[in-house]
Amino acid sequence: MNNFSFIKGGLALYCLIFAGFLFSFSSIYSRDSINCKSLFYQQHLIQGIISDGISPLPGVTVTVKSNRNLSCITDYNGQYSLKASPQDTLIVSFIGFKTALVPLNGRTKVDVKLLYDTTTLQEVRVNAGYYSVKESERTGSISRIGATDIEKQPVSNVLATMQGRMAGVNITQDSGTPGAGFQIQIRGLNSLRTEGNNPLYIINGVPYSSENIGYSNTTTGVPTPTSPLASINPNDIESIEVLKDADATAIYGSRGANGVVLITTKKGTAGKTKVIIAASSGFGRATRFMDLMNTQQYLEMRRQGFANDGITSYPASAYDINGTWDQKKYTNWQKELTGGTSVITNLQTTLTGGSQNTQYLLSGTYRTETTVLPADFGYDKGAFNFNLNHASEDKKFKLTFSTGYTFQSSLQAATDMTRTARNLAPNAPSLYNSDGSLNFENSTWQNPLASLRSTAEVKTNDLNMNSVISYQVKPQWEIKINLGFTDLNNAEMRLLPSTMFNPALNYNSSRSSMYSNLTQRQSWIIEPQLRWKHDFEESTLDILIGGTAQEQKTSRLYQFGRGFSSNSLIRDFLSATTKTIFLSDEIQYRYQAFFARANYNWNQKYILNLTARRDGSSRFGPGRQFATFGAAGAAWLFSKEKFLQNSTFLSFGKLRASYGTTGSDQIGDYQYLDTYVSSSQSYNGIIAMDPTRLFNPDFSWEVNKKLEIAVEAGFYKDCIFLTAAWYRNRSSNQLVGIPLPATTGFTSISANLAAEVENSGVEFTLRTVNLNRNELKWKSSFNISVAKNKLTAFPGLEGSTYANRYVIGQSTSIVKVYNYVGIDPVTGLYKIEDVNKDGIITSLGDKKTIMDLSPKYFGGLDNQFEYKNWKLDFLFQFVKQLNYSYTSNVPGGSPINQPSAMTDAWLQQGDVAQYQINTSGQNGNAVNAFYNYTDSNANIVDGSYIRLKNIALSYRLPLHNSKGVGCRISLLGQNLLTFTSYKGGDPEFKYTAYLPPLKVLTAGIELTF
Repeated sequence: MNNFSFIKGGLALYCLIFAGFLFSFSSIYSRDSINCKSLFYQQHLIQGIISDGISPLPGVTVTVKSNRNLSCITDYNGQYSLKASPQDTLIVSFIGFKTALVPLNGRTKVDVKLLYDTTTLQEVRVNAGYYSVKESERTGSISRIGATDIEKQPVSNVLATMQGRMAGVNITQDSGTPGAGFQIQIRGLNSLRTEGNNPLYIINGVPYSSENIGYSNTTTGVPTPTSPLASINPNDIESIEVLKDADATAIYGSRGANGVVLITTKKGTAGKTKVIIAASSGFGRATRFMDLMNTQQYLEMRRQGFANDGITSYPASAYDINGTWDQKKYTNWQKELTGGTSVITNLQTTLTGGSQNTQYLLSGTYRTETTVLPADFGYDKGAFNFNLNHASEDKKFKLTFSTGYTFQSSLQAATDMTRTARNLAPNAPSLYNSDGSLNFENSTWQNPLASLRSTAEVKTNDLNMNSVISYQVKPQWEIKINLGFTDLNNAEMRLLPSTMFNPALNYNSSRSSMYSNLTQRQSWIIEPQLRWKHDFEESTLDILIGGTAQEQKTSRLYQFGRGFSSNSLIRDFLSATTKTIFLSDEIQYRYQAFFARANYNWNQKYILNLTARRDGSSRFGPGRQFATFGAAGAAWLFSKEKFLQNSTFLSFGKLRASYGTTGSDQIGDYQYLDTYVSSSQSYNGIIAMDPTRLFNPDFSWEVNKKLEIAVEAGFYKDCIFLTAAWYRNRSSNQLVGIPLPATTGFTSISANLAAEVENSGVEFTLRTVNLNRNELKWKSSFNISVAKNKLTAFPGLEGSTYANRYVIGQSTSIVKVYNYVGIDPVTGLYKIEDVNKDGIITSLGDKKTIMDLSPKYFGGLDNQFEYKNWKLDFLFQFVKQLNYSYTSNVPGGSPINQPSAMTDAWLQQGDVAQYQINTSGQNGNAVNAFYNYTDSNANIVDGSYIRLKNIALSYRLPLHNSKGVGCRISLLGQNLLTFTSYKGGDPEFKYTAYLPPLKVLTAGIELTF
């Protein structure tokens, strides 16, 4: 393993970036530090505050009409100052507001109130990756959220900020454990492989790998390994754009098959140096607990199980009902073990300022979060972000340099306590003895707190650097180069000390063990680009060509040690008596491409956008490494037609469509080669090699064909604005591991499958300005996505090993289950339909009922209120879906608690009950019936929910007399309320054995000076 290094692998790149960094400072010290241009003949200093009548507006441009070179930008408190002649006029402009012309008439103090103008929102430029485009003129499908929406959410993962806010983007959380990851789907699942559905992440123009960097044996007890996306600090983000259709994603070629997530960090702003200090603190609690049996209900269930099986004498091991444990004791183990309070603290300092030519931003963030478990676990995250923008006097030369460094340190329980808390008998013994030691109740139970001595430690260091250098050779020609470098280091360790066991077992450190994983991932990218743009009399042609060269290296060391002379040495792998290295490798991935874009805009009414990319990937064999992808998008701004220009009803109208192809190489590295690993066997002292993969140089790219038609319309000066889109994506030539018979010696071979997956649906977004009075404003935003996924083709499916998993014409997220028909009135057992009428219930013959677990529709409703200095925002997220009901072991068969609804169990003939007869486990028919029931459609229930995903209340103190000083206080909440009929825990979460997402409430203060 390589140590964390700023030099190795990227020396030339760093030197180039550093040279540009030094050059960019030349202007800072050669110019006056004030933020407004001035000339010697100006007579008066004009000052004032720009506001919307309620709150000050930062970032407003104030320009002298007679000399457009005299301009400045308002600071965080809306204040400005510049020199102008007494009879001049100021032009005050800001996106979202009407431009104001303000005559000075000899005044030196001029405050300006801007009026809200929704139509100018169409002039906002949207990041489309290699280029930016006006919102009104984009031909592709792009969803966006800005820093305002991001900052009001008390979360640590960037994906959490997007939940419920974007049409077509479905995001779910993996766990409520601090630092846990998220799953994202952009317009459904395109690939039959889970890992083949990840989108491309771009941070400031640099691809950021989302491949997992851990293993389940070394992580924090969550259902998926460590995600590198947790390294991204939400507080440093300016905007997130999600590219969805072919027109938007095709320029990224194979990397954009599943959508592209563009993350842009904050940049410096011109003006006097501004310092922002923000601090917040709060708490998190479990969102929901299951309704489980109390002691009386539980013991009755257990006794019925034995009585139904004719057993009158309880076994010696049945401590809960044979009198060993107190039968009047009750403990709510969910509250005891997972009902604690997580304490969250977040601190951030930002320094920004600069001249009109050079701006800078420097920020630092620290976040700490404890857990809801009854132990001293926690998660710490620190981040540093620096940005420098420089332009020459003539604006021809421009340089942007950004760097971000994040460290994470996590100490968590190696085993999630959620399942334990749900399973423990309500009359189980107390956790502690009277002397404060752990109580093992004479070895009649395993104290759950002992398992908390087994820990998982994760430490991550993540560096991201980016520089963009451009020069305008001629008015029509611009050359640009994008440089990027990333360095991610992750160290995980899972410790299983002997102290986690009952002391009565007399285990010592020879029984202690550890798992460790070290991962380092380094990448660099170089993208030279050439742009030509020409304005004709009534049209504009914009052409971009460029290339990409990228390399990523990943090294991994995954090992296991067992048996130590002392538990104090458990972290030292070399001190273990038994040492096993599961994996030690280095993986190299290389990618290169050439891309082009041509955009023709005629009279800002008819727009045609063409993109193409020639991709090359090292993941395919000779002759298969290159492929070409492309797309075409077109838009018609029909609101600019003469017959609609004078409409008082329609303020904006656009019809757009796109079609194109993208590809995918997300199958892992070296899959086409025959590979070997060192064997545990040897011959004549020579270590043998075991084959692990068959040679197959013929498999190639997945292909995703995307089609979209959309309409955008604004009414009454865009006070009502809606977007409706229909899409259809067809992914073919599926890259999968095809299972092989055992006689081959291999489990599978990587190959292309002639299967096709189709994702189609409609997306609807509605934005409204409901109220816009002087002191009161109310805006709303609603989005809903109705998606359908289906397998349209799979030659030879019935004879393949996938026959029990997929059905042509059905979703790829289906499960085949038994059909539950009720409870036998005579035996009291669950009945399953014998589909093939052979008298035997078997998986192959009778699992014919299809249940689709993919969401039917999802979306969100956001409302924003402003009254004077107050702001209130709240977002409701909703999902229509099915989910697994909670099931445990056979009711009555073991000392495991059950949902309280299971008190409605069958007792005798004639009973009409919801659940079958209880059993001690000795009734084989009852046991089989129970497991068939859990594998039937009866165990899949409505998991739909509406959740108050986010609420933010803030107040800005009126400090108008304190020049340059601002203060804002806020109260933020996440996951505070959930409305659902689901009884299995948290409806968002599909894993009953893991901690669900937490509800969080924080209070904060932000100072600006």
